[in-house]
Amino acid sequence: MLAHTEQRPKVAIICGSGMGGLGELLGDRNVFQYKDIPHFPTSTVPGHAGQLVFGKLQGRECVCMQGRFHFYEGYNIHTVTYPVRVFYLLGVETLIVTNAAGGLNGCYEVGDIMLIKDHINMPGFAGQNPLCGHNDDRFGVRFPCMSDAYDRELGALVKQTAKEQGCDSFLQEGVYCMLAGPTYETIAECKVLQKLGADAVGMSTVPEVLVARHCGLRVLGLSLITNKVVTEYDSTERANHEEVLKTTERRSQDLQRLVSHLITNI
Repeated sequence: MLAHTEQRPKVAIICGSGMGGLGELLGDRNVFQYKDIPHFPTSTVPGHAGQLVFGKLQGRECVCMQGRFHFYEGYNIHTVTYPVRVFYLLGVETLIVTNAAGGLNGCYEVGDIMLIKDHINMPGFAGQNPLCGHNDDRFGVRFPCMSDAYDRELGALVKQTAKEQGCDSFLQEGVYCMLAGPTYETIAECKVLQKLGADAVGMSTVPEVLVARHCGLRVLGLSLITNKVVTEYDSTERANHEEVLKTTERRSQDLQRLVSHLITNI
């Protein structure tokens, strides 16, 4: 891949559902379709374009995944995280992961952006961890620490940037919980997750974070709260992907502005 682009990015961005517009902001773009990259799977979910974009954002060289891979698409957990290994070998030092998530915290509103301070890896509880199997010492140690998974300095930088850009009124900070999907959560499951201390729930992000930290990359995570989870049996609300995409479209410019200005400060 390095032979096909002169870009040498230090920052990689993984775009969540409907957030691929971040990749459109890059200048001096080199675009690679996933199907043309050896060993890359293809993205099958609406809102995920399925291409890797090299370019400059606010003058900084970046690489952006317009569309990620999910466990629920039928890929094994190692395939889902393969791009992060590629980023590391390209020389990337910082990974920014974004996702669409359901709000578990009652104080959150649809359209809020949650800075991820920690996560709960539910598939990991069942043994689905991308670091299972033989450990490749070229990437990292056998037993990587995860108490510092999300970089605190980058988190502070997000808060500062959000204040400067007028986004602090809808910036939250909380714990992201990953479920395997593709079904949305039952009411009982939502209540369990709330008791576990989760503020938002989604179907991605955590596997990439685990591999990124294994490689020694700094990680920043942002969740766009696209819907409030249903916690009452008499509610007529129903989670659906169309609602997710509609909310990301409404808030995407704010998220893009936040990430763009953040990049200049990293």
